Amino acid sequence: MLVPAVLVNVLAAVIFLSWSSVPALLVARFVSGISIGMLTATATAHLTELHLAARPDASRARADLVATAANLGGIGLGPLVSGLLAQYAGDPLHVPYLVFQALMLIGAVAIGLAPETVEARRVRYRPQRISVPRPARGRFYAAGAAALAEFAVFGLFTSLAPAFLANVLHEHSHALAGVTSFAVFAAGALAQILFARAGLRRQLGYGLTLLVVGVVLLTIAVQLPSLVLFLAGGVLAGGGAGAAFKGSVSIVLSVAPPAGRGEALAGLFLAAYVGLAVPVLALGLATQLVSLQVALAGFAVLLLAILALVSRRLFGAA
Repeated sequence: MLVPAVLVNVLAAVIFLSWSSVPALLVARFVSGISIGMLTATATAHLTELHLAARPDASRARADLVATAANLGGIGLGPLVSGLLAQYAGDPLHVPYLVFQALMLIGAVAIGLAPETVEARRVRYRPQRISVPRPARGRFYAAGAAALAEFAVFGLFTSLAPAFLANVLHEHSHALAGVTSFAVFAAGALAQILFARAGLRRQLGYGLTLLVVGVVLLTIAVQLPSLVLFLAGGVLAGGGAGAAFKGSVSIVLSVAPPAGRGEALAGLFLAAYVGLAVPVLALGLATQLVSLQVALAGFAVLLLAILALVSRRLFGAA
């Protein structure tokens, strides 16, 4: 599953490189999304199984940390590297894709050399249902709702930051836009490392607290406007979302049976990527009717309401 997933993303890069138009952008993004959907849950489950095979008596915490940090770190490195290349290397519609194309091909070779963790057998492919044991479904749904809210913050920042910098603060540097987005995801990955040894309840507590404070600061920053507050709110919200998302992954892995880890994680990532996309689309539509400040305030209220609704169930699961 992993090698074809990477090669599908290579195909998406070929489309990006060879066809420059809005329809091409949508097609290439769709193909890239198929690759990401194939990759994320499979890679997370594979990392867990590799860790268990190498250290059968050890805690699963290291594998959880590597998987969640790699997800957030990768999303953050993309805009950072692309922004720097666009600013200083020139040809921004081609050079970044060529760089990542080479990295993906190297990654495909590395994955091909990694050991398999399941028994190879011939099966007829069929779509798999997302399934967890019935007694654990409440905790699973809470973890999914939390992941949706956590990734909604990331989606908000990556979509809002370039427009806010260019249109409100009149900062048109591609490098600054890339660094700004990277700071949020880097904070998420760093928070996961800092809270790695904390218990699950403390991870969730610290994460949700930072997330709430960060969202409030982001809302205030757009109202003023203030670049310093915007960056501070983004870093705090990103750190909180990262720590809380690690907790969501740990909850799902703890309630899923060993044979169903991939399916359960696919459900979690589905919720996360819905949060990454749908609320931002709604925010964009809302700005056609009201000001950005009003739309963002409504977004923040809805996000905080979701977190308030699921927090009790999350802490019960921890």
